Order: sequence, then structure tokens, then C-alpha cells
Amino acid sequence: MSLKRLLAQAAWVLGVTCGGGAAFAQEVIGEPKPDQLGLQPPVTALAEELDWIHNAILTPIIFVIAIFVMLLLLYVMYRFNAKRNPVPSKVTHNTMLEIAWTGIPVLILVLIAIPSFRLLYNQLEIPKPDMTIKAIGHQWYWSYVYPDNGNFTFDARMVTAEDAVAKEKNVIRLLDTDEEVVLPVGKNIRIQITSEDVIHSWTIPSFGVKHDATPGRVNESWFNIEKPGIYYGQCSELCGVQHAYMPIKVRAVTPEEFDAWVKEAQGKFDKLDAPAASAAPTSTDGSSALASATQVQTAN
Repeated sequence: MSLKRLLAQAAWVLGVTCGGGAAFAQEVIGEPKPDQLGLQPPVTALAEELDWIHNAILTPIIFVIAIFVMLLLLYVMYRFNAKRNPVPSKVTHNTMLEIAWTGIPVLILVLIAIPSFRLLYNQLEIPKPDMTIKAIGHQWYWSYVYPDNGNFTFDARMVTAEDAVAKEKNVIRLLDTDEEVVLPVGKNIRIQITSEDVIHSWTIPSFGVKHDATPGRVNESWFNIEKPGIYYGQCSELCGVQHAYMPIKVRAVTPEEFDAWVKEAQGKFDKLDAPAASAAPTSTDGSSALASATQVQTAN
């Protein structure tokens, strides 16, 4: 590690300890809790809409169908067992019944589809972004680039139990990372997602974001975080033997705290040289280029 980065890290720790101690008291969302039930608390408009569809539409429909099928099975077991029906019926067709068991599922799917299509549109129709970040999946860690804030880059790897003991840190098993993604609240944030090797998936449930990271292709999404806190996610696409060890940790802070962090990060992390336009894969709409994942390397 260079002297410049060592001094920058020391300054960051000192600044947070002395002037930003409240950051350590931020609400932590995404870690397992006793008696936990349901989805993670939503903190974006997308996640709130997704949460509503799950709680107000999908769960009641699933519950009603499960109860109906259970009652139907119990009735069939009672009414049509061999003791009560020694001579079984030979009826093979019932027009009204066949229309019902075709038409009712179609109506249920239409009921689900209407709000689902609206949510899909809102997820993919990206508003004018206030900033852009880039996430690159590797086996088995994530790299991040902040192109609008100095184009610096860093790797975020899971903190192992051995590292936690060595650093005397109180970490959340399988979720904490050695570097955090720091983002401001109240801003439209566009995220561009790709991969260096195999397919991964960048997922933060509280943001309502889950997009595959595909080699040679850039997927885009967006979110606007409503409140400060620490948010966790994990790679959600089977990507190899250490798939379970690719956590995602995001710390959402106020815009003022974010600006202060960016100044520290510009000295702490390496800067990524801009690639030639012809060498970078383009997004699905061809509007932006992403640096090749092979160039996203950090001198740790």
C-alpha cells in the first residue's frame, strides 16, 4: 500500500471517528433478525411498489388458492374414496368445469399483470440521473467505479471471520465487506452493471433492484434512496463455488456527508483511466459506455 493511500485511510478513519460518529449508529437493514417475516423494509419508490404488489396482491392470491386446493383435496378424499364409490364414475368431460378452470386462472394472471407491467416500466424507465455508479462482478467480489466523482474505483470483498477477529471488528457474517459503497440520499442514482467472467446479479432488496451482471453487456437500473442507513444485498445468480460469499454493502448518507466522503475517496482509491470509446461495451439502449471489467483493478 502506498504512503498516499495509507495517509488517506488514516484521515478517513479519524474524520469519521471525530466528526461523523453518528454514521456508525445508522439503521442497519438487510441483516437477519429474530422472528423476521416478509421482505426487507423498502426505502425507494420502486421497492415500495414492489412491496405493495407482494403484500396486497400476490400473498392474498397465493393464500386463497392454497386454502381452496386443500379444501378441494379433502372433499375429494371424503366424497370419492373407494368405500363410498365402489363403482367409479366414467365421466371424462365437463364443459362448464373446463371453461372455469381455464378462465379463472387467466383472470388471475391479468389481475397480477396490470400492476406488474407498471412496476417493470418504472424500473426500466430511468429518470434523469443525478449521478452514475458502475458495478462489475468478479468471481467472487464486486468492483465499483464512480465516473461522475473523479472516476475512482475500488474492490469490495467479504470480510471473513478471520479478518474480523484480526481487526477486532464487529461484522455481520457473510454480509459485511472491506469497502462500502457510499451513496447520497434523495438523488436519482443510475447503476450500470456488468461482469468480468460469469453471470452475477447485483441485488439490494430494500432498493427494489435486482439485475444480472453479464459479461460483455451492460444492464442499467436506478433508485432514489429515501433515508440514510446501511443496506445489504448479495449476488443472486449462481456463479460458482463461492457464490454465497459475494455480499453487497451500501451506506446511504446525506449529500453533505457524501461530498466529504468523495474527497477522501479520491485520495484513498485508484483512478481509472478512461478507455477508448470503441473498446467499451455499450448499454442496452446504446447511450453509455462502461469501462472493460479487466481494467477495473485496485492496488490494495
